[in-house]
Amino acid sequence: MDKFEHLLLDIWREVGRHMELIDAMDNITALLAPALPLSALEILHLDPRRDDIETIAVSRHDGRPPAHGRRVGMTTARYEGLLDWMRQERMAALSAAADWPPALTPLQDFYSGNDVLIGVLKDRASRPEGLVVILAEPGQIKLRHHRLLEGLLEPLTVALENDNRLRELGQLRASAEADKQSLLTRLGREKVSGDTIVGADMGLRPVLERVDQVARSDTSVLLLGETGSGKEVVARAIHDRSLRAQGPFIRVNCGAIAPELIDSELFGHEKGSFTGALAQRKGWFERADGGTLFLDEIGELPASVQVRLLRVLQDGSLYRVGGEQPLQVDIRVIAATHRDLAAMVQQGGFREDLWYRIAIFPILIPPVRERLEDIPELARHFARRAAVKLGLHLQLPTAADIEQLRSYTWPGNVREMAAVIERAAILGQGERLAIGTALGLAPVPGRTPDVSRQDARPVFSTLEQTMADHIRIALKRTLGRVEGPQGAARLLGINPHTLRSRMRKLDIDPAPFRQLPD
Repeated sequence: MDKFEHLLLDIWREVGRHMELIDAMDNITALLAPALPLSALEILHLDPRRDDIETIAVSRHDGRPPAHGRRVGMTTARYEGLLDWMRQERMAALSAAADWPPALTPLQDFYSGNDVLIGVLKDRASRPEGLVVILAEPGQIKLRHHRLLEGLLEPLTVALENDNRLRELGQLRASAEADKQSLLTRLGREKVSGDTIVGADMGLRPVLERVDQVARSDTSVLLLGETGSGKEVVARAIHDRSLRAQGPFIRVNCGAIAPELIDSELFGHEKGSFTGALAQRKGWFERADGGTLFLDEIGELPASVQVRLLRVLQDGSLYRVGGEQPLQVDIRVIAATHRDLAAMVQQGGFREDLWYRIAIFPILIPPVRERLEDIPELARHFARRAAVKLGLHLQLPTAADIEQLRSYTWPGNVREMAAVIERAAILGQGERLAIGTALGLAPVPGRTPDVSRQDARPVFSTLEQTMADHIRIALKRTLGRVEGPQGAARLLGINPHTLRSRMRKLDIDPAPFRQLPD
């Protein structure tokens, strides 16, 4: 077996070890570097529903930050030209100084200044699925590198297919859970969420007064508040006190849905409407018929989806992807966001007419740091929940614990507090709550810990900066691992797919954290 075959075998091993494409990319790039003078490796996914192509995985070998989620929008004619080229060609070597084939000109602006190797990734039916792009400095790509690219196409195609299947399974799992909740609600069974509104008589009293004012109407509601402040709990309270309480309550995290799937997820699709649409599927709007649809992080919706959402809100009609007959739905929409939608409207990032439609009755949910009176009861509530979940003896927070909790700034709000209390219960092994250790403080016997260093970040950091810092701390503690029992997602108390989506938006690369500590 020569060096080339050994290299391909190692690449196949990496594909077999990782279901998510982005997890395998850095290792594959490191394997390729000795044999190919590449500066970056990128995978582009073809989206036939949008007539565009998106960068879904990037690994850079030149130290520059990767740019995930870039889209190349094209006219229908240009899209068809690119698609026709992909059907016929296996690969292309393009020089930075030369003219590119007309079919590839939509990509030229992305990769100007580099020599580029491009190969086509095809599914088992030989339909184009995407492109693999290898970038190098001008004059570095040689004829011998063509064989290497050709050998890469099959393992990377399998990696792309695995990644697509994993996304589909995640969406199917979410759909099944939503159907389960809907069925239990319709049968009058106990709510499966188990969420409780702690602070209803204290810091959240003004919020609950607003909830009572609007609950029994069908008016659209917009919940405004920082990430983790409890927007879903408030949305459920509105639903439970409404005339739709016996109908389904379905939550959709708009920021966690892959861009190429968002139309299908929200509005459904017909069988055969696109590659992989093996059966008809109802979207979230249809599943919420007769109840409430909670659109969390609505500010993340792309402009094309905003247009379709506006139509549903106006007349209750929608079309499935690939469908020709309109469908009527009877739903109430509750939207939520941590972003400044009014500013996004002024900047053109959010439709003004949709803003007016969803913001009829806004409710502002204050962050934990602005309702310190709720912290003792919140801490006791999460301590009870952690004890049941972990099978430990119940340990309630002491006065010193409460003081530490009140001194912390809680950038992740209620969600972060739940994770901290659960971590404290684990560290305390059922004998106490190790609050100081769970917060990352160094406890000193007989003295109140100094929590001032916990707020070392600038006082006026943006929410995005704070979130990015918090994710980086989690990645550092987990050595770059995102999912699994020892992963950052578990540490942060969120879904791994949600964490990866936020990391892409915040341009956070887990690779530097994967180095073993000295």
